[in-house]
Amino acid sequence: MSAAWTLTAIPADAATACPTGWGSLDKSRASGTTAPVKNIRTGSHACYDRLVVDVPGGGTRLGYWVRYVDRLRQDGSGRPISVGGGAVLEVRVAAPAYAPETGAPTYPGRVARPLPGVDLSDHRTFKDTRFAGSFEGETQVGLGVRARLPFRVLQISDRVVVDVAHNWTGSR
Repeated sequence: MSAAWTLTAIPADAATACPTGWGSLDKSRASGTTAPVKNIRTGSHACYDRLVVDVPGGGTRLGYWVRYVDRLRQDGSGRPISVGGGAVLEVRVAAPAYAPETGAPTYPGRVARPLPGVDLSDHRTFKDTRFAGSFEGETQVGLGVRARLPFRVLQISDRVVVDVAHNWTGSR
């Protein structure tokens, strides 16, 4: 006697639920390092888009402050920097984008310009990036997103990670 088996494919989207409950209020961690920023990169995931600030040698001492702002203003000068998208996240990392001993840049960003090497064409939530500079040991970036959406910030050894959800409901 033989048994008939029926296999039903489960759509990939149904296999994993997206996280919810991140919220859109300011997130911060007080700390800092003199280890300099070396790279800023992005990635697109099924549930969120991700921005990563790499600070080799920063270890677990990396501080940050991430918040939605009406307009990005450069530290020190207060100069407004235009960032595209429906909402703007200001991302500050407590690490310089220059070598503290010499002042030489360690990250090739130029103020008010898109982040070098970042391509947002396959991102659902990220719409624009702008380097706002590095002032008094903090590096500032503007992240233009589709709308004010929930986000989380993770401090992982040698990097600060900002994830912005594709929506509020946790659906894909």
